[in-house]
Amino acid sequence: MTDKAPGQDAAAPSPAAAGHQPPALRDLAERARTYAEAASAANTRKAYAADWTHFSGWCRREGLDPIQPDPQIVGLYITACASGATSIGGRKNAVPTIERRLSALTWAYTQRGLTLDRRDRHIATVLAGIRNSHAAPPRQKEAILPGDLMAMLETCDRSTLRGLRDRAMLLIGFAGGLRRSEITGLDAGRDQTEDGRGWIELLPGGLLVTLRGKTGWREVEIGRGSSPATCPLDALELWLRFARISQGPLFRRITGGGKEPGPLRLNDREVARLVKRAARAAGLRGDLPEGDRPALFSGHSLRAGLASSAEVDERHVQKQLGHASAEMTRRYQRRRDRFRVNLTRAAGL
Repeated sequence: MTDKAPGQDAAAPSPAAAGHQPPALRDLAERARTYAEAASAANTRKAYAADWTHFSGWCRREGLDPIQPDPQIVGLYITACASGATSIGGRKNAVPTIERRLSALTWAYTQRGLTLDRRDRHIATVLAGIRNSHAAPPRQKEAILPGDLMAMLETCDRSTLRGLRDRAMLLIGFAGGLRRSEITGLDAGRDQTEDGRGWIELLPGGLLVTLRGKTGWREVEIGRGSSPATCPLDALELWLRFARISQGPLFRRITGGGKEPGPLRLNDREVARLVKRAARAAGLRGDLPEGDRPALFSGHSLRAGLASSAEVDERHVQKQLGHASAEMTRRYQRRRDRFRVNLTRAAGL
């Protein structure tokens, strides 16, 4: 077995082995590799591949063999991550980063038909100690509330295609409670591209979004807004009309000197960049130094904003965000229910 990044060794016959098979079996092997890749999200595979490269590079520098799943070696590796011994600058990895790296190694060995026992004392005990010594409360991104969103929309130039696109992305992302990959993965209609993650349907009552998510297919309803200036459907219809888009990727790069949409789908990182850029232009969190503000916002700020501001039964928010549990939805509700229930007064004080 060679020292390759996970994902290159899919749960399917290798190209070399497939070369000695009949054409029909070679075709099936290629399809099997495609299905194996589709078992996990592209961003997850990319992160896991980077983690495997990080681990194998550390092993080479230390004269260790990364190929076989050795709990002692992995225990030493996560210790090095926690202490900053895996980077040139001595930067220590946060606990969530170490946990993700460990998940990546487990996944990588599984793809090779091997098993890494995370319950082994060399891993489990060390990880427990790292958590106790270095764990910190999660740093949640700032929620973009309706007033913030309206200020951000004003920074988008309605006289340009890019401005119309950005307005539609912000409003659809907020009202739908969509992840950034779900926003950019939308097509203008059903089953129009191979890389699409869903599609839209414009209905009399609103917009129906069909998505392929982590737990399967789900539908998201986006109703019309109370004002044309903040209506997600109005913004989307303007973008579709002036961009002349009727099929293919919904949100695309702007080409031709900003005068026409190109054929390529936007990368999901563009959503985070848009949110940060619009939040900065709108002067959100102006009480902080300008250099500190961008780190507060991301694509998830839109989801958190909807969860924090929608005054409806929690189960409706949970359904909109596609969460399996109410507890996960509550993590997105920044300050919405804070101090609503006052146990101090309820106790008679």
